[in-house]
Amino acid sequence: MLLKIPEILTKEQVKQAKEMLLQADWTDGNITAGYQSSQTKNNLQLPDSSETARILGDMILQALAKSNMFMSAALPLKIFPPLFNCYQGGQSFGTHIDNAIRQVPGTPVKVRTDISMTLFISEPEEYEGGELIMEDTYGSHKVKLPAGDLVIYPSTSLHRVTPVSKGRRIASFFWLQSMVASDEKRAILFDMDMAIQALRLKVQDSAEIVQLTGVYHNLLRQWANT
Repeated sequence: MLLKIPEILTKEQVKQAKEMLLQADWTDGNITAGYQSSQTKNNLQLPDSSETARILGDMILQALAKSNMFMSAALPLKIFPPLFNCYQGGQSFGTHIDNAIRQVPGTPVKVRTDISMTLFISEPEEYEGGELIMEDTYGSHKVKLPAGDLVIYPSTSLHRVTPVSKGRRIASFFWLQSMVASDEKRAILFDMDMAIQALRLKVQDSAEIVQLTGVYHNLLRQWANT
């Protein structure tokens, strides 16, 4: 399921993030690349030890926890702490697939990457190129969102970032392990949850809505792995 979630960060939070990231010390982006990815990855990244990354990562996680759409779509169990990258001067990331398992640095915690996420911090007009391209059975999907917006997509997807020919593209990227590993099942649950919420806005609670809510939770109970 490819889903765009607007305004995860407020304009004030985006401004704060930009100011901190423009002053941060960046390093080679291959510090988190696997062998296959390292062959096509050309960007800058904040190191794991970066205090800026920790502060902004906590801000992003707190914002995600307040997003009903994100929680409904992702059903998060474990989230890998947000990382930050920068593309400029023709840098790009060729077609690749994300590693299946990520170990949180400095801990024994391992995260199965069910969902990949990119949160845009630069505005689209601040750089040329830099589109996130996802490939699936329906073709290519190009994503370039306003600052503060998030896109989530299955970590099984082939994807790439096109060269940034002008300006600077700054974003946060991270992964999560969902309570429901199957993307198809998550999509069914998300559609059902959104429909139930829409019905509640149109009519008062009824026996039918209660029944649908029960079906949702019984499916989640059957499919969830916690």
